[in-house]
Amino acid sequence: MPEMIDQIFVLLKHWLMAYVPGTLQPIASAVLSVVPVLIAFPLLFAITTVLERKGLGRMQNRYGPNRVGPFGILQPMADGIKSLTKEDIIPRTADQAVHFLAPVMLVIASFLVYAVLPIGKNMVIANLNTGVLFFFAVGSMVELSVFMAGWSSRSKYSLLGAMRAIAQMISYEMPLVLASVVVIMAAGSLSTVTIVNMQASYTRIWPHWYVFTPWGLTGFVLFMIAATAESNRCPFDMPEGESEIIAGYYIEYSGFKFALFFLGEYLGMFATSAMAITLFLGGWAAPFSFLTWIPSYVWFFAKLLTIIMAFIWIRGTLPRLRMDQLMNFAWKFMLPLSLINIVGAGVWHFMPAGFARWLIVSLLVVVSCALLSRGLRRGKSFYVRTYRFAS
Repeated sequence: MPEMIDQIFVLLKHWLMAYVPGTLQPIASAVLSVVPVLIAFPLLFAITTVLERKGLGRMQNRYGPNRVGPFGILQPMADGIKSLTKEDIIPRTADQAVHFLAPVMLVIASFLVYAVLPIGKNMVIANLNTGVLFFFAVGSMVELSVFMAGWSSRSKYSLLGAMRAIAQMISYEMPLVLASVVVIMAAGSLSTVTIVNMQASYTRIWPHWYVFTPWGLTGFVLFMIAATAESNRCPFDMPEGESEIIAGYYIEYSGFKFALFFLGEYLGMFATSAMAITLFLGGWAAPFSFLTWIPSYVWFFAKLLTIIMAFIWIRGTLPRLRMDQLMNFAWKFMLPLSLINIVGAGVWHFMPAGFARWLIVSLLVVVSCALLSRGLRRGKSFYVRTYRFAS
């Protein structure tokens, strides 16, 4: 019975496919696989916007949305209607075709990466042998769409915001990819399904998740920091620094096009969080062996919601970094530590299992982290900030 509940969506798809003519089955299979993703994650986007605004309101001792619907839960619907009815203003000198295509390409890229993410057991749209490579290759389309938005607007402010966003994304995309290399080395495959299956076994009650190794924990932390920067989330939301460049690369967008940028940003955050779950947190696998009776897709979305809440918590806690701090952290700390972590994963692989392996790899990571942090602080003077008020 638990197995049937776990596979209910797979069985439902096979049942529906039995009524489709053989020549149309490939198309029907693709549609039945894609449509649930097109419904589930935009719905999760709507839920997240309410949770984030209410959560930030509580953290800042104020109310979040509370007028539209019971407890403000219909606020996303009101925002969507407002975006659809607002006037679409295009600058007179803008390249109208590119200006229109930029948000569309961003959303398409954000949706395409879900094709290789296993949402549950036997629940993946495309089980590619190069799934991880496909994820990062398609994800790089986001940089192109950001540049298109900034350049096509014919505004120096949008172009400056686009250049700053691209510099940040490229800088943090390198440690993002390198952080995942350790998992590829351990699993011996680029397939996301294989990587999850490698973590779906247990020793007594404990799972074999990669995050429970020194190199796995380091890779997970590096991956999530880089994912935060890639998603333009606080404290790495420099491309949208209103106090400096107004609203970044989408300053000349309004109405539904602006809503598409907003949707694409959150879909990208969900996708990178889902990839972190796939690589380091066992994907759809249960955290303990005695909980495997709970459906696999429930565990996947439970992990995803936990990471989303962590993103919201960080946004309500940390201030925005300066641009020089942002770039120094990427090139002088994240990138070297990612390379050192790859060495640690290699040492782990070739050493025999035991306490010595844990000790050596842990020391390698901790000492490297301490030395890189010290180098990052070199020449910096820290002092207690004092506040003075005008008399």
